[in-house]
Amino acid sequence: MELPIYNLDGERVGTYTVSDELVEGEINIPLLHQVVVAHLANKRQGTHSTKTRGEVRGGGRKPWSQKGTGRARQGSIRAPQWVGGGIVHGPKPRDYDQKVNKRVRKTAIRMAWIAKLQEGQVYLVEGLDEIDEPKTRVFKNLLDKLGLRDRKVLLLLPEKKEVLLKSTDNLSNIDRLPVLQPSTYDLLVHNAILTTPQAFEAVVKRRLEKANVR
Repeated sequence: MELPIYNLDGERVGTYTVSDELVEGEINIPLLHQVVVAHLANKRQGTHSTKTRGEVRGGGRKPWSQKGTGRARQGSIRAPQWVGGGIVHGPKPRDYDQKVNKRVRKTAIRMAWIAKLQEGQVYLVEGLDEIDEPKTRVFKNLLDKLGLRDRKVLLLLPEKKEVLLKSTDNLSNIDRLPVLQPSTYDLLVHNAILTTPQAFEAVVKRRLEKANVR
């Protein structure tokens, strides 16, 4: 497979060859779904909480006599049927974490990269790491030329660079991460992956090649 390489003006200036063996194979959708669901579940704090009738303040006295009033018997104004009363079967703090084996997680990331490559959603751009001052206009023009202005883009670079962060701060459709950090969810939720040929080499070696998990 050959990936086009662009410059900062959006012009094609070369190609990057990826071995067909690394990008072939069937995508296991159920496995990707399992890993994404676990990723989203593990992000939940689980701090939600409601009060039961025993935790709501007040309501210790019986509101009226058991008999003789003509009204239904009531034991507390903090019973669930009262406004301001406790909640029945409401949420309580809990742990939502789902365990995913390391081998499964690495396989899912590899499949997510393969899916992006097969769909033509990986864009290699030369010169991104050579920008020496914040220039939002450069990224706007680049996205326009590549047809990514209205798409959700993930910018991947080998190291954190303040100039690039400031250049893309005002672009709401761009997220930034180190090149080897994206999870399966990060890759699948974005419509395009933007990176440099040098950074993509690390992806090929660390993510596309089948490595044994010790």
